[in-house]
Amino acid sequence: MASTVRRKPAPAPRPSPTAGLTITPVRTAAELDTFVRFQQALYSSDPNYVPPIAAERRDFLDRRHNPFFAHASAELFLARRNGEVVGRIAAVDDTAYNQFHNTQHGFFGMFDCIHDASVAAHLLDAASTWVRARGMTALMGPMNLSTNHDCGLLVEGFESPPCMMMSYNARYYAGLLEGYGLRKAKDLWHYELSTMTAPPEKVVRVAERAREQEDVTVRGVNLRDLSGEIRRLKTIYNAMLQRNWGFVPMSDEEFDYIARRLKPLVQLRPELCRIAEVRGEPVAFALTLPDANAALKAADGQLTTWGLPIGIARIALAAQRVNRLRVLLFGITPGYRKRGLDALLYLDTLRLARERGFVAAELGWVTEDNALMNRALEAMGARRFKTYRIFEKRL
Repeated sequence: MASTVRRKPAPAPRPSPTAGLTITPVRTAAELDTFVRFQQALYSSDPNYVPPIAAERRDFLDRRHNPFFAHASAELFLARRNGEVVGRIAAVDDTAYNQFHNTQHGFFGMFDCIHDASVAAHLLDAASTWVRARGMTALMGPMNLSTNHDCGLLVEGFESPPCMMMSYNARYYAGLLEGYGLRKAKDLWHYELSTMTAPPEKVVRVAERAREQEDVTVRGVNLRDLSGEIRRLKTIYNAMLQRNWGFVPMSDEEFDYIARRLKPLVQLRPELCRIAEVRGEPVAFALTLPDANAALKAADGQLTTWGLPIGIARIALAAQRVNRLRVLLFGITPGYRKRGLDALLYLDTLRLARERGFVAAELGWVTEDNALMNRALEAMGARRFKTYRIFEKRL
């Protein structure tokens, strides 16, 4: 009798990297909530991650509420593997940006992904296909959703949490983007300045000379005329940035939309928002606010729990302990640069910050090739401690 040869069963084929992976656009309110909350789930064990308020993020991405969508379109995508969400991305077509710069750039943002090159590639494919169909010839990002919002991929400075209105991501993200063929377009530098650092004597002399020669006054924001102050700041903002890389002017509605969200912080410390006037004309400002991220972290993304304002109470309690500042904007109208107004605003803000117990401030971002601003910050004693990168790829 012939013997029976017993063979081991053949091993099951290894699933391909794309097995069970789907990329679908966000269509319902429930899917939008999933899109928003995926980031929090992904970073739940990261001590430096600051969860945004989920309700605010949903409102920000709502085309009916955010005036950004008056001149831009976006498609949100979710990646699922066997039903489990493993990534997300936004594809953006910003008509205002492309008209202003005479380009055909599409953008990606809101990019979050597990450490899986296949998932990242499929998400980026979805964004590329969507912007290409709209006539775009290049893909840039991350933009969340434009340079007027938080943008850039963190590539240096993972040791501390992000400050308000700055992005955050895992270390492996850069490898995922580069593996897809995206390359550096521009680095954005972020600075830190200790309030304990004595201002350089040269900066003090320049500020004193400006105060004497320019007929300049420096004041805080007038809360009784906040709408007027917002208009003045918008005029300076658009004038000072019109030639900067990546800049796109904001509409009145967009500026007001952002101002409404910053209003509680401005009201908390209005004296820290300094405006320089020359013969009564506002020509420069430094918008400095308490770093809200330190308080937001306490809420863990929720303002209410079981119908109770637990998150709000946690934010209020944590806000009392905030000792860091965020210099959100620092700019001077063309024609008034190199006249010492930057030094004057810096010294004025530094004095007030010390008096009110703040120990440090974060400043930026500044493009790597903005030599004038980078030299000015370094001269004031600021140190570069985070780098964010914008990537691009021809389509």
